[in-house]
Amino acid sequence: MMDAVFAVDEHAGVVYASASCERIFGYSPEEMLGKSMFDMMVPEDRERTRLSIVDIMAGLPQFHFENRYVRKDGEIVHIMWTARWSPADQLRIGVARDVTHLKQAEAKQSVLYAIAEAAFDAEDLLTLFRNIHHIVGTLFSAPNFSVMLVDELSGQASFPYHVDVLEPAATSPNAAVHALCMQTRQSGQPLLLGPDDDQRHAAKSGIGDHAMPYGWLSVPLKSHRGVMGVLALTRYPGEQRFSEKDQELLQFASRQIATVIERHQLQRRLRYFADHDPLTELLNRRAFLDALRASLALARLGHTCFAVFYIDLNGFKEVNDTLGHEMGDSLLQQVASRLRRCVGSPDTVARIGGDEFVVLLHAPEQNRLAGFKREVQALLTETFEVNGQSISIGASVGVALYPEDGENEAELLRHADRAMYDAKRSHLEGEEP
Repeated sequence: MMDAVFAVDEHAGVVYASASCERIFGYSPEEMLGKSMFDMMVPEDRERTRLSIVDIMAGLPQFHFENRYVRKDGEIVHIMWTARWSPADQLRIGVARDVTHLKQAEAKQSVLYAIAEAAFDAEDLLTLFRNIHHIVGTLFSAPNFSVMLVDELSGQASFPYHVDVLEPAATSPNAAVHALCMQTRQSGQPLLLGPDDDQRHAAKSGIGDHAMPYGWLSVPLKSHRGVMGVLALTRYPGEQRFSEKDQELLQFASRQIATVIERHQLQRRLRYFADHDPLTELLNRRAFLDALRASLALARLGHTCFAVFYIDLNGFKEVNDTLGHEMGDSLLQQVASRLRRCVGSPDTVARIGGDEFVVLLHAPEQNRLAGFKREVQALLTETFEVNGQSISIGASVGVALYPEDGENEAELLRHADRAMYDAKRSHLEGEEP
């Protein structure tokens, strides 16, 4: 028979097991005799099974009752039971059918829907990772869960999500977890370790034994461009070791998860560069105009002032013409970095095109206006080191103050632009701007 037949006493001790029990549970019939079914049962299923036994012994046969057991080799099997109580023999008679493959197929289908739903619901990556952690937890116990991602440009690895029940305050994993994730990333293959394997792997890898987890499972997150990250799970003493079936399920889920993460990252980049200049990563013209309109609305309500600084680089065209656009782009990035140092929250700096930048300075005092202008000019006059070459430029700066120089964005930008061109003309004529 494909199914196994059991007879157990009222205390769940096995008094008879058919030959098929060895195929399902890994124990021979002789090894099963005298064992308690509860000792082999997954702990989370024991209370539910006890309630079912109460009904059976009350004369209510059970059909299609499901619970999980730990095989002799440590694998988890899903069992569907048909059982009844024999008053004459004072035994429960049960027929056990292994439905593990069916449950795995159901789990895979459920995972597909769950991951798609998680991707739709998540507004940011942290929420997405929390949802993914929950989904993996429906496949098997996964209280300790880490996500490692690899930056596509720099190749640097980071852990945007890390949960460890023994170190709830930790936001990044310990050295062993980090090292094992890096091994998975480099090999591009899953890594499954049990308690004994952990120690051998620790010695082989040069990782201190004290730092190694009790049980380990990690799988790479693969996109069409290669390994983009790693999913990693750890277990501690007292928990069941990970199985090859767990690895198979996590690998299946990882393919869908990698696609979702990649799509989420792409959408985030698209949203980011809708508002940012891709070269300098400052706000672009559209986003700056939105910020300017918002500042106007707040200033009108609170009767406050702000200033718009229009900045144009001196000598930038010569750099581009003589040294090339690559050097010019690097120079613009350094200019953006220096301008960021000049402003603080809630001030705004943006690149609105070419070598033209604007700064929105909130509630400035009169002496702050002059001081900020001098600071910008001084910073941009300092020599730039670009790809091993020293470059000297400068900046022409025009200022418009709300409400004195304009009461809407067009008037303010026009005034600041005109003042900048006056400063540029003075520079070209050799006068003090």
